[in-house]
Amino acid sequence: MSNQAYSVISAVDALRERGFAFVQSAAMNTLLDDVSQNAGWQSFVSSWNDLAVDTYLAEFGAYRRRRHAVFSMSHHGAIEREAHQPHFQSKTYNTLQGGIERWFEPITNTVGDSDVLRRIVKFCGFVFGELSPGAQRSRVEVHQFRIEARADQAGYPTPEGVHRDGVDFVLVLLVARNNIASGTTTIHSADGTQLGSFTLTDPLDAALVDDERVFHGVTPVSPEDPSKPAYRDVLVVTLRAV
Repeated sequence: MSNQAYSVISAVDALRERGFAFVQSAAMNTLLDDVSQNAGWQSFVSSWNDLAVDTYLAEFGAYRRRRHAVFSMSHHGAIEREAHQPHFQSKTYNTLQGGIERWFEPITNTVGDSDVLRRIVKFCGFVFGELSPGAQRSRVEVHQFRIEARADQAGYPTPEGVHRDGVDFVLVLLVARNNIASGTTTIHSADGTQLGSFTLTDPLDAALVDDERVFHGVTPVSPEDPSKPAYRDVLVVTLRAV
């Protein structure tokens, strides 16, 4: 990525200085070696149409769909998919659904093995690795999320509110945004002070977060036209040194 060094350095510097970075679509596409022109990009985007309802949120409404997978990545960038396993967060990080093993439908092999996803995960390893050079291996969790909104029910991208994920670093990458209003990302310090806000509006807009330093949340989304489907599709990648 030597030809992209300035942009990568800018993102790393922002993370070092503020604990987060907002990377707009055009820059992110360049950092991912023009991933939007990849032969598999449209298939990758379309895979969000095949996500399962998050049944753990049933009592709050069926507005979130997702798939999940776990990978391991060496500091050299070698990626291996792990056996399917639950997603777990302690109550410290998720007061709403922490303390239980949550089993989600696995990310399909087509998506998990795709060049698109591998580029994104390697990018995370490259950028976040600059901030933790001593890490030899990282546990990587990948989540596909679709948040749906209807006239009678808003969609909550972060139903647990402003939070930390209990990992080292987080990437939130917008994949698609259809007929929705709001969905503003906010970044906060530990005492609740808002440090920044931005809205992921275009495919490949991205938020990079140092999860040990700052908290993040996303405001609810609502349909612009209640008669049409409304949703927000994101890929979330988390890294934790192991």
